[in-house]
Amino acid sequence: MAEMVNVAVDAMGGDNAPMETVKGAVEAVNEDKRIRVFLVGIEPVIREELKKYSYDEARLEVVHASEVIETAEPPVMAIRRKKDSSIVKCMNLVKDGECDALVSAGSTGAVLVGGQVIVGRIKGVERPPLAPIIPNVKGISLLLDCGANVDARPSQLVQFAKMGSVYMESVIGVKNPRVGLVNIGVEEEKGNALTKETYPLLQNCPEINFIGNVEARDIAAGAADVLVCEAFVGNVVLKMLEGVSGALVGKIKEGLRESLRSKIGALLVMPALKKTLKGFSTEEYGGAPLLGLNGLVVKTHGSSKAIEIKNSILQCIAFKEQKINDKIREKIVLED
Repeated sequence: MAEMVNVAVDAMGGDNAPMETVKGAVEAVNEDKRIRVFLVGIEPVIREELKKYSYDEARLEVVHASEVIETAEPPVMAIRRKKDSSIVKCMNLVKDGECDALVSAGSTGAVLVGGQVIVGRIKGVERPPLAPIIPNVKGISLLLDCGANVDARPSQLVQFAKMGSVYMESVIGVKNPRVGLVNIGVEEEKGNALTKETYPLLQNCPEINFIGNVEARDIAAGAADVLVCEAFVGNVVLKMLEGVSGALVGKIKEGLRESLRSKIGALLVMPALKKTLKGFSTEEYGGAPLLGLNGLVVKTHGSSKAIEIKNSILQCIAFKEQKINDKIREKIVLED
């Protein structure tokens, strides 16, 4: 019998909470019997939302939290002062071993701070990276870091490469994932001081499949399975991809509606087009794990709808079953 995966969900976090958060949690419970969800937040509000759905009550529990950390609040201060907030309570459930993972669409800063301060880093991990999955024409890639460490050091980028390789191979199923260093040119001597110093470290790391530098224009083409960079570059890459993707979809829809001929053509191509565009939707891949912590912390977009919440919860199954943290510990210990 499969082992139950317990996931704490920040029911109050995000632009569409608690409606979409609760809906996504219920859908995850109904879709996979291995999932047990702890919905954390203002109990009367959550209970009211739950009245809309049918679900296995034995696998969905409500945990009351009287406070909510807002996006604009200073993260460190909020984590310290709001001990009864939904984010902090979720973190403590993971820290105490009651839950295997947590999912939140709330304040990114609070999730990053809480992850490190409350859940804690795996021994030997210098900095935990935020690692979203991004679609490309060949499938998907893992981008790390995209928001946690703006001023990373070369040794930390090497750890990002190791942790990203473990995640892609064990959770996503990509054998011997190709690791690329995001840079302004493919030549070894290109880049700033950080990339120039990191390149030989990655090149001489036997535990990863390093393929060299990857330019931003090649990311969407699927040039690498694991894309390594510090958070400033990673966040710019991620936001640019999301923006361009959204703009292209908008222009395609506009073009298909501009004349009678295009509308007729749209009826013919729409099934294939929907399938193609679905593959480029970040909602399909869940949230971004904060790798290198003692428990799994998953951050989803602040604007997440139910489908992304659901997929973020479901991705926790493979993380636990594949014992990702044990594999990360092994990788990091080897370097000491």
